[in-house]
Amino acid sequence: QVLRSISRANGAKYTFDDIVAVTPAAAQVKALAEKIAATDATVLLESESGTGKELYAQAIHNHSPRREEVFVAINCSSFNPNMLESELFGYVEGAFTGAKKGGKLGLFEAAAGGTLFLDEISEMDLALQPKLLRALQERKVRPVGGVKELDTDVRVIAACNANLPDYVAQGRFRKDLYYRLNTFPVHIPPLRERPGDIPALAGAILDDLSRKLHRSFSLTGDAVSRLQAHDWPGNVRELRNVLEFSAYLSSSGIITEESLPDSLPHDPQSAPLLTLAQRTRAFEKREISRLLEQNGSSLEGKKKTAAQLGISLASLYNKLKASEI
Repeated sequence: QVLRSISRANGAKYTFDDIVAVTPAAAQVKALAEKIAATDATVLLESESGTGKELYAQAIHNHSPRREEVFVAINCSSFNPNMLESELFGYVEGAFTGAKKGGKLGLFEAAAGGTLFLDEISEMDLALQPKLLRALQERKVRPVGGVKELDTDVRVIAACNANLPDYVAQGRFRKDLYYRLNTFPVHIPPLRERPGDIPALAGAILDDLSRKLHRSFSLTGDAVSRLQAHDWPGNVRELRNVLEFSAYLSSSGIITEESLPDSLPHDPQSAPLLTLAQRTRAFEKREISRLLEQNGSSLEGKKKTAAQLGISLASLYNKLKASEI
């Protein structure tokens, strides 16, 4: 959806209390985000898909001096460059064919006094990036087709699951914009790097499901061990999907090892050791599948996936054929 959320802080539900951080690595990141929240600085959330970047963004907003104002979230990958420019900066009447009468308010204006969350910032077109840089540095925006700049008072939190320094090196992202966004970088570790958080995360997810379904759910020790054995390429989002699947199929409310999907490993100790080449192929297959799911399997989706992987379209087709994805 174009605009995922516009909400008053007192109506938003996410705070740092909602972020599970038991392991030292996760707790350190959470503590850093809490300190940053009290400032008005730009924040860059770096992490894989499904780790809860928007949860962090809303928590930062809700613990900031701007908490009484709006929080606005938008996914930059959902638009072509012209549409994204209009969404962010608005346009004046007659700016282009089809522009509505009276023009359109941009999100920098709509979020005045509050926080603007720019998800998938790495997918912003290179030609549009200087305009975002000016908005960040000078706090001024110019609507499409307009001649007058407007003052803007917005805190920007950006997020991406790509490696922005690599994008800078490839000429796909402006170096000056990267440094401006990277004032306070927050790297959220993927779930596979913090299996110690899984019991608490699973408990929080099941508590939420219990409230929604008006039933009580719990996990056996064997089920927890099996969850911790998985590497979770989809991170917390995948964990939630697995637990929802198991909860809906559970008649007793007790989720056992056998209740979990067959895709999860049963006994990591008995699993055969993989060679480096096998591990590499497995990682490639998961990453290609994830990007194709995100970008779509059309020709344009495959081109975008190949570009993100830094390989040619022909190489992508060869990998797809070899892995039968």
